[in-house]
Amino acid sequence: MAAASKAVTRDVERLRDQIRYHEHRYYVLDDPEVSDAEFDRLMNELKRLEAAHPELVTPDSPTRRVGGKPREGFTKVRHSSPMLSLDNAYNEDELRAWEKRVRELAGRDGLEYVCELKLDGMSLALTYENGALLRGVTRGDGSIGEEVTANVRTVRSVPLSLSAATLKKARLPEKFEVRGEIIMPIKAFERMNEDRERQNLSKFANPRNAAAGAVRVLDPNITALRRLDFYAYFLLVNGRVAGQEHWEDLEQLAAAGFKVNPRRRLAKNFDEILEFIREWEAKRESLPYEIDGIVVKVNRVALWPELGFTGKAPRWAIAYKYAARSGMTTVEDIRVQVGRTGKLTPVAWLAPVPIGGTTVSRATLHNMDEIERLGVEIGDRVVVERGGDVIPKVVRVESKGRSRRRFEMPSRCPECGGHVVRVEGESDHRCVNANCPAKLRESILHFASRGVMNIEGMGDALVNQLAERGLVKNVADIYRLDKAKLLTLERMGEKSAQNVLDEIEASKKLPLDRVIYGLGIRFVGERTAELLAEHFGSIKALMEAKQEELEEVPEVGPRVSAAIREFFGEARNVKLVEALQEAGLRMRGEKKQRGTKLAGKTFVLTGTLERHTRDEARKLIEDAGGKVSGSVSKKTDYVIAGSEAGSKLDKARELGVAVIGEKEMEEMLG
Repeated sequence: MAAASKAVTRDVERLRDQIRYHEHRYYVLDDPEVSDAEFDRLMNELKRLEAAHPELVTPDSPTRRVGGKPREGFTKVRHSSPMLSLDNAYNEDELRAWEKRVRELAGRDGLEYVCELKLDGMSLALTYENGALLRGVTRGDGSIGEEVTANVRTVRSVPLSLSAATLKKARLPEKFEVRGEIIMPIKAFERMNEDRERQNLSKFANPRNAAAGAVRVLDPNITALRRLDFYAYFLLVNGRVAGQEHWEDLEQLAAAGFKVNPRRRLAKNFDEILEFIREWEAKRESLPYEIDGIVVKVNRVALWPELGFTGKAPRWAIAYKYAARSGMTTVEDIRVQVGRTGKLTPVAWLAPVPIGGTTVSRATLHNMDEIERLGVEIGDRVVVERGGDVIPKVVRVESKGRSRRRFEMPSRCPECGGHVVRVEGESDHRCVNANCPAKLRESILHFASRGVMNIEGMGDALVNQLAERGLVKNVADIYRLDKAKLLTLERMGEKSAQNVLDEIEASKKLPLDRVIYGLGIRFVGERTAELLAEHFGSIKALMEAKQEELEEVPEVGPRVSAAIREFFGEARNVKLVEALQEAGLRMRGEKKQRGTKLAGKTFVLTGTLERHTRDEARKLIEDAGGKVSGSVSKKTDYVIAGSEAGSKLDKARELGVAVIGEKEMEEMLG
């Protein structure tokens, strides 16, 4: 095949530039200049030239958005910096309290805030290098996500490449990161469900789930059919927010050709924030996509480190959640679901009712106390609410049914026939049979989930088969699986089976706190598991600890300690731990006793330290028994000030609080 001439090369580059321009007009600006037929003509001509001259094909060509065989799985990638979740405000008082707290922590009035629509989709991080899309990664657990670049390339509003001129115009470096939201527009969602209905396939519940599912399918050709969209809302360089003001960063992203939501506002005060929230609550139904609230961020980026974090959420931003949308329907039945702890939850089976783009046919009733409070019976007309990630729930009885039927909690578990008990002083009924199949399925799903033992691929479909066929009778049996057993399951090939086994083997390397969390002890969540592992240093010491010894652990009170003793007082649970130990899981960790050098002292960090990050300094102080606060008050003992210290330093001087540097902190730590 003859090499392409200079004229052909120029034609190919010209066509690519034209197509990129028209893609941007259509998919980003929603302002096309040519018809679909003309766009298709340009694309087909480029495909023809590339087919005749394959040496001219480049990874960032518009023709490369879709193509290739389905992938075998997704690679896990650590984010350059955590993708954080936001705290929520559900009413004006909570939002006003947040804004007041921000001003107090910043030590100034007159702050500006950026108000943005809270899109109901899936968070994504895109990395660009030398103008080309290098990688697309899902949020995952916030620290580690899945690399989905091939699928992201199919999203037309994601630029595959940026020219040197565009980079210069937008003042972007060679390598940068863009974070934003992948969504499925409502029309695309409706078309997709219509297609699935014609094919006798189950329909997706809502656009958010459909978007997340489309991003995580292994075949990018399927992703392309879902007609997804991407809106950018953060610009990062070296893992840090790039500019001095968030509003400027959004403008910079728009100048670079990214789709940035034009429905945003720079608010000068709280009243303007409230005005924006009310405006879009009224216009919510007119939007082409789902939103569940408004995100408010402090505009001045330099204040973000000063404001700090609460747990895992930043203080400089908040999500105002709109009130749940509701609908009226009839309770056709009340049935019971059994959870992983054995809790029996009554669920209302409803006449299907559309609420906010989703058809709702089930709603939780929580427990018998809630049923009695509502006074709900089978046959009643009820109001059902749904909001964001909240499970639909019955909120009130609108009218009593003509032929009502009272619900009674069964005395035997509907899953296994085991005894159902209700402990005095508790609202919940529980199945006491440790071998209850419902508890088994939920226990395995919890144990294998991302935030626990992180066994990728062990979802509902696989776990249901393992439980139904008796291949797994407890979580320790996961580690007795082999390829021969897995290959007996439906839709399980050689490669998929090996992937599952590799994930199981990798989970053995996870630390002790994950194992403790995975056991499913009542009231022991992720944070408590970490504290228990740190305090006792081994599963054996934890198992043998008396209730008063357990309550020496921070955040462990009588209720938690009693649940831990109850769990390890069951012989079958002790055998389970022994089986996990035999399988090779880590049952020992680093026992850590917090020091006492700084006991009773409260510190505040401000500015940039030379030898430690703020997280490192915080950890050093807490390990020595001290407490780190986010704001300066009369109760503060020391303010540790680094370079470019801000309003907290001024506040310390005003209150007469001692101000020290990093060197003095290290001397105090010894």
